[in-house]
Amino acid sequence: MSNWILGLTGGIGSGKTTVANLFAAEGVPLVDADQVARDLVMPGQSALQQIAEHFGPQILQADGSLDRATVRASVFQNEAQKLWLNNLLHPMIRQELLHRCQNAQGPYVILVAPLLFENGLETCINRTLCIDVSEETQIALTCRRDGNSPELVRAIMASQLPRSERIRRSDDRLDNDRVSLSELAAQVKRLHLNYLALSSQHLR
Repeated sequence: MSNWILGLTGGIGSGKTTVANLFAAEGVPLVDADQVARDLVMPGQSALQQIAEHFGPQILQADGSLDRATVRASVFQNEAQKLWLNNLLHPMIRQELLHRCQNAQGPYVILVAPLLFENGLETCINRTLCIDVSEETQIALTCRRDGNSPELVRAIMASQLPRSERIRRSDDRLDNDRVSLSELAAQVKRLHLNYLALSSQHLR
């Protein structure tokens, strides 16, 4: 059971998944907030039923799964609908995240959460690590990865915590801007050794 939780966060296109996988290679268990959010709206889950009742059957695909694009379009420019959805899902997500973190096997566990501060998850963890790149890199990497327009990426970035504020509120910062994978792995190794020491002190 892991009682010491590291929150790993960063803006869109910052390389959170790559860094998380490097920690996993060191034997650290991961709990992914995005994956938990997806799991909670799988067919058969009560959250999906409530969403369908609220928004209507058009948000379901033929196989009964959630049509994310339709829901996204419904809430993107409607604050009331967005608030309703967040009020439904956020408590469920928080509860499930903590359950998975507490049951993870390892010296410590990493909670990967892009919106860690925006969703108030920093109150549940022991330390925060921000994966940081320049805004220009965020736009370039996300456009190349997802095929999105620069305008859409900027809109997503504008909906997230500003880069400077995310860095200010984090305990640690990992620079992932134009570094090689080996350089990144070396940074992760140093941080991992530090977190091992901190988590062992916590257990004493």
